[in-house]
Amino acid sequence: MKRCMIVDDSSVIRKVAKRILGGPEMIVIEAVSGVEALSMCEADMPDIIVVDMSLPDMTAEDFIRQALAIDERERPNIVICMTEFDVGSIMRAKRAGARGYILKPFNRPQLLERFREMQIAA
Repeated sequence: MKRCMIVDDSSVIRKVAKRILGGPEMIVIEAVSGVEALSMCEADMPDIIVVDMSLPDMTAEDFIRQALAIDERERPNIVICMTEFDVGSIMRAKRAGARGYILKPFNRPQLLERFREMQIAA
C-alpha cells in the first residue's frame, strides 16, 4: 500500500486531497508545515509527497532538498502544488528534485490524471 503526504497549511486543500487520494490502495497523511512534514518523513518516508509551493515556514525548494536528503534509498515522488502557473517556480522545484506540479484548486480527475502522467499512482 502506498503512502502519500499532503503538506499544506490549508485544511481545505488537505481535506480535498485526502478525500480524492485516500482509499484501499493509498494511505494519506497530512502536515501543516515543512518542519512537521520533515519530522514525519524522518520517522516513516511516504512514497509520494504533495507540497504547497508557499509553505509558512520554509521554501518548497528547501523542503524538497531536505526531504530527499533524509534517506538516499527511499526517495519519494514529490509534486508541488501552486495557485498559478509559474515556470520559474516549477523549474526551481524540479531542480531541487520535484517530479511535477499541480494547480490549485484541483479536482479528482485533474489530480488523478497528473499522478498517472507521472506514473506515481494508478
